[in-house]
Amino acid sequence: MTLAAIPSPTHAVWQIGPVPIRAYALCIILGIILAAVVTEHRLRARGAHKWAVLDVAVWAVPFGIIGARIYHVITSPGAYFGEGGDPLEAFMVWKGGLGIWGAVAGGAVGALFAARQLGMPLTVVADTLAPGLPLAQAVGRLGNWFNNELYGRQTTLPWGLQVHEMDSAGQPTLVDGEPVLRPGLYQPTFLYELVWNVLVAGVVLWLDRKFKFGKGRAFAVYVMGYTLGRFFVEMLRDDTATHILGVRINVFVAALVFIGALVYFLRVSGPREYLVPIGLDAPVPAQRDGDISTVDVSAKPAEAAIPSAYRVVTEEQFKAYQETGAVPDTDESVTTPEGVDAETDDESDAVGTDRADDAGHDSDTTAAGAGGRADDR
Repeated sequence: MTLAAIPSPTHAVWQIGPVPIRAYALCIILGIILAAVVTEHRLRARGAHKWAVLDVAVWAVPFGIIGARIYHVITSPGAYFGEGGDPLEAFMVWKGGLGIWGAVAGGAVGALFAARQLGMPLTVVADTLAPGLPLAQAVGRLGNWFNNELYGRQTTLPWGLQVHEMDSAGQPTLVDGEPVLRPGLYQPTFLYELVWNVLVAGVVLWLDRKFKFGKGRAFAVYVMGYTLGRFFVEMLRDDTATHILGVRINVFVAALVFIGALVYFLRVSGPREYLVPIGLDAPVPAQRDGDISTVDVSAKPAEAAIPSAYRVVTEEQFKAYQETGAVPDTDESVTTPEGVDAETDDESDAVGTDRADDAGHDSDTTAAGAGGRADDR
C-alpha cells in the first residue's frame, strides 16, 4: 500500500482553438524571463546599459535552442537516422528532444556574438549570467514534470513519483476514460535536479559576493556545481539513452565538463570586471558634489543611451567614475563592438563633457522559447 507519493499531471498540452499551449514551452519561457531579470540586474551593477540583457538574449536564446537540438540528435541518432527513423524529424524541435549541454554551448556562441556587438567582454556576460542560468534550468524542469518524463528508477521512497503513460502529443493514455499510471513509483530525478539548481544559484551568488569573481570564474563555479549534481542524478535514471561502456553518455559528459570548468577556475584569475561606457552615445552620470542651485529640477532626466564602446575597469575605478563622471585613465583595453573604433582617453574625456544625450534609446529586441518534450536532456 502506498502511503505517500508525488502525483504527476495528466495533461501537458492544452488546445486553445487550433493553437496548442505546451506546459514545457511555458516553463522554458518563464525560465528565460527569470534568468534575464537576474542577469539584467547584475549587468547594470557592472556598468552595462539599460536592458543590455535583451541584446544578449536575442542571440543566446536561438543559438541555445539550436545547440540543444544538435546535441540531442548527435547523442540519439537512431531515432532519426536508424531503422524506421525519419531524418527530417531532426529539424522538428516541437516534437521534443533538447539537451542542456548543447543549450549551454550554443548559448555561449550566441552570447559571444552579442558581446562583440555590444562591445563588452564575454566574461562579464558569463559571470552576470551565472546564477540566473541554473534558476532558468530549475523552472524548466517543471516542464518535465508536466510531460511525465525524465524520472528515474523504481523506488519505494515516500516521495516516489507517479508516472502516467503519455503519447507523443502530450496527452495521457486513457482506459475507460481514466489516465493510465505506470506500475510502481519512480525516482523524481527532475525534482532532484530542480532543487540542486536552486542550491547552485544560491552558492554562486554567495561565493561571488564573498570573493568577487572575475574573468568568467563565477560561471565556472556554476558549471562545476551543476555538473556535480547532474553526475549523480544521471546515475538514478534508466530511461532510453546512448551508453558508452554500459554507462549513460551524459555521465561522461558531466564528468568531463566538470574537469574542464575546474581547470579553468584554477588557471584563470583576475578581479571582477566593471564597465565604463565611452563613445558618442554613452551617458555620463551627474556629479554628486555639485551645487544644488545649479541643477535644473524641471528638466526631464535623459534616457540611458547605448554606448558605442566600453572600457573595462576595476571596482575602485568604477566607483570613482560613478562619483565624478570622468572616464578613468587606465591601461585596460577598450572593448568595442565589431566595426567600431575605440576612442582615445582624451577623446573619451571630451565626450564626457561636451555630449548631449537627449536622443538615447533602449533596446527593443526580444527572445522566445521553444516547446516540445525534453526526451534526452
